[in-house]
Amino acid sequence: MGRYSRLREIRAMDPARDFEHIHRLISQYEFPWDYAQGVSVAFLRDYGVPRISQLLDRTQEFEKAGQKRYDDTVLIGYEMVRDGFDSARGRAAARHLNRIHGRYRIPNEDFLYVLATTVVGPKRWIDRFGWRKLCANEAEALALVGHRTALMMGIDGAPSSYAGFERFLDAYEAEMFAYHPANRRVANATFRVMAGWYPRFMSPLVARLALALLDEPLLRALGFRPQPQWVRSAAVRAVRARSYVVRALPARPGRRPALPKPRSYPFGWTLDDLGPHWTQNRPLHPLPDEQETDGQETDGQETDGRRTGDGPHAVRRVSAPAAE
Repeated sequence: MGRYSRLREIRAMDPARDFEHIHRLISQYEFPWDYAQGVSVAFLRDYGVPRISQLLDRTQEFEKAGQKRYDDTVLIGYEMVRDGFDSARGRAAARHLNRIHGRYRIPNEDFLYVLATTVVGPKRWIDRFGWRKLCANEAEALALVGHRTALMMGIDGAPSSYAGFERFLDAYEAEMFAYHPANRRVANATFRVMAGWYPRFMSPLVARLALALLDEPLLRALGFRPQPQWVRSAAVRAVRARSYVVRALPARPGRRPALPKPRSYPFGWTLDDLGPHWTQNRPLHPLPDEQETDGQETDGQETDGRRTGDGPHAVRRVSAPAAE
């Protein structure tokens, strides 16, 4: 397979119909590392909003179990899209995610912003550092994955285009980014997780390079000073050098998708492993499109030995789910 064969394939697809398949090609074959970095930056952007970071700070999830919290977020997203949003597995993951977030009263716009970071963050990273930029079909596929996620989570007002997500994100950040001590505490906890992926002697360098790749509005909101220009330039050159190497390599074979390798679950995971320990004691509710029939409760479905539907149709509409 040629280096640009999948790009030609993607350009021939219809994003409205094939958005899930295009998303898998982006995240598992064309840009697995870059997509993961974009999602990581998306996490950090969430912390620039005091209303979000204060909630995360109160839960102490990153302080007490930062690696697990990171892995759980990635794995729930993976579970939702692995077999398709409408699969039993995808819908079970969405119910579980809604159960996690149902404990908190969070404004709908905050949920929508967190979702927007997962759409815009990967594209901006890939366009800046990937071995090629995303084409229009790939950008729209990311947006449609975000839109479909919003429908399953009950988030109101989600755009169906990438341009819509980008406009919302930029306007929200312009209004809501502000420094608060909680921002820095949660960001520091996340940097400690990221630094733990490398040998200890490299930890200070990893944190410094990560800061060097962040934009100044986000750095100010997190309470960090911009790195010196030479550090920023060196970080950009190092990441771009990687992209030149990747561009020269053969395309990833179809039999070898890049799948999650969570450090918290070296021997595998089940859906019930994901999220805080208390989630298993909270009821599962049907998704917004799962209606009661003849006054009866929506029947639970079995997926991998787990009950995936439970309780009466009572999706809580405080707002909708985002980072807990």
